[in-house]
Amino acid sequence: MTYFIDRRLNPKGKSLANRQRFLRRARAQIREAVQKSLKDSAVADISKDRKVKISTKGTREPRFRLDPKTAGERDFVLPGNREFSPGDEVKKPKSGEGGGRGKEAADYAEGEDDFEFVMSQEEVLDIFFEDLELPNLVRTMLKETPNTVWKRAGITTSGSPTQINLVRTMRNAHGRRLALKRPTLSDIKALEEELDRLEREVPQSEETRAKIAGLKEDLAKANAKRKWVGFIDPIDVRYNSYTEQPVPTSQAVMFCLMDVSGSMGEREKDLAKRFYMLLHLFLRRRYEKVDIVFIRHTHDAQEVDEQEFFYSRQSGGTIVSTALDKMLEIQRERYTTSDWNIYAAQASDGYTQSGDARRCVEMLNADIMPLVQYYAYIEILDEREMEVFASEDSGAELWRAYRTVADLWPNFATKRISKPADIFPVFRELFKKAEA
Repeated sequence: MTYFIDRRLNPKGKSLANRQRFLRRARAQIREAVQKSLKDSAVADISKDRKVKISTKGTREPRFRLDPKTAGERDFVLPGNREFSPGDEVKKPKSGEGGGRGKEAADYAEGEDDFEFVMSQEEVLDIFFEDLELPNLVRTMLKETPNTVWKRAGITTSGSPTQINLVRTMRNAHGRRLALKRPTLSDIKALEEELDRLEREVPQSEETRAKIAGLKEDLAKANAKRKWVGFIDPIDVRYNSYTEQPVPTSQAVMFCLMDVSGSMGEREKDLAKRFYMLLHLFLRRRYEKVDIVFIRHTHDAQEVDEQEFFYSRQSGGTIVSTALDKMLEIQRERYTTSDWNIYAAQASDGYTQSGDARRCVEMLNADIMPLVQYYAYIEILDEREMEVFASEDSGAELWRAYRTVADLWPNFATKRISKPADIFPVFRELFKKAEA
């Protein structure tokens, strides 16, 4: 019998170019699925593994097939057939007309199942970073695991010679020698002195000779016992044990402030959510515990949960200072500066009630900036507005007011964004401080 072994790099009619096109197409679907999943997930879930679904249609590689119309005749009957006879013509169904897989009928012609798989945190972050245009160094910093140190973790019976615990080892050896009644040097010396004294007696009686024989036997047993009951045995040895533990860090709280008036649409809220996710990821890298406080405002500010923060519909005027008041109120009640590192992130379209910007500046300079580690303000505009406000000194009333705060406080950042790639500059100063 002849065997054919296919050693081609691209067997089964699958060319390398087709495979590359398939991978690009699948990656586009994966990216879309991940971004949709991130949009529907919580801010704190950015660093978790997640399930992703893509259509099985997009996972097929291109390959050559026979045309069902010109594929030739197929004149045979399969075992178990009760319906057809040799010679009957059966029209081959078109692709997709089978109506899906499984026992239930499909509700659409394709009948395709979704392909579900789990993406790791690293893979999710790669997709998340793609359109943020983060430098590779920053991506590595965000994805790296927390720093750890080696700490004492008690005593163990195994380890390297450099980690031997002499005190515990000698204590164990001493206890073992006492338990097994190992003769001491003073015991041996006492027997030898008594034996020497008896041997010097002249003349020696029968009783003396019996004592000498007994002492010699006792001395031999004592020396033998000292040999097999060693001074230190391997079972006595103890080593210092060390375990790897995260570097102790203090906790942080992240205040998310957002204007939810009618001018903030879905696009603006999606950009704000990406910004909050990136800030949360940065804080998670530096602190073991990170609390998130969501404060939304129109003419009045409220602390809400994440679902209501991003998706609740609310209309009204815009008074930004109410959000700052609410932040200070919550901070004083729950987050003391001695125990918490405070970060604040504010997203707005830049408009507020006339005269309110001045009050915001007063509150920031007097009450908020002395408390916070970092305060980031992002103004979300459309691309046309970005062209109009090309200069840093031009903008709405709130933007101009906040620029004066940024001049006084180095830990206050103001940025304008209109697309995801604009988000990273807000963090540039943060990363510089982390490297220092």
